[in-house]
Amino acid sequence: MEQAAHDRRRPKDVRDSVRCAGVLLALLVLVDWGSGRLAPWRFALWCALALLLFLVLYPARVSAGEDWLASRRLLRERRVRTDLLVSVRFLDGIAQRLVLKDALGGRVEIDPEVLVNNPQLWRRLDEGARRAADDGLLLCGATALRRLARRVDSETAQAVFRASGLD
Repeated sequence: MEQAAHDRRRPKDVRDSVRCAGVLLALLVLVDWGSGRLAPWRFALWCALALLLFLVLYPARVSAGEDWLASRRLLRERRVRTDLLVSVRFLDGIAQRLVLKDALGGRVEIDPEVLVNNPQLWRRLDEGARRAADDGLLLCGATALRRLARRVDSETAQAVFRASGLD
């Protein structure tokens, strides 16, 4: 049995989240200390604010196996069956999101960059989505998947060119 694929960049993203929260905390404490207004209750407030920033920036743990894709946040894991997908769509906004829904009611929302940066995850999703489309289940989302496939192919080709020195 094939092993599950995981987001390779997640550890770096977690470290970046910790760094951002730590820098914010250090700056807030330094400003308070420099002004002579640092008090225990203000320090606790700045710690809470830094923790809130960390929680907002904390990346989801995305993994995929044969016929499934999962996204785990701090408190909850969401999972879809990729071979039973009925809908795939992009949500545009401040941060673009890819929303996947399956016939069993599962719903996963992920950052498309995770799939672009991890071809193994994309391959697992694409295989399942093709099966769902062949079975007539995927009613909405073929255009979104083609758009994402072009982007993944482009990024992969650029990475190959960079690695071979042909960029």
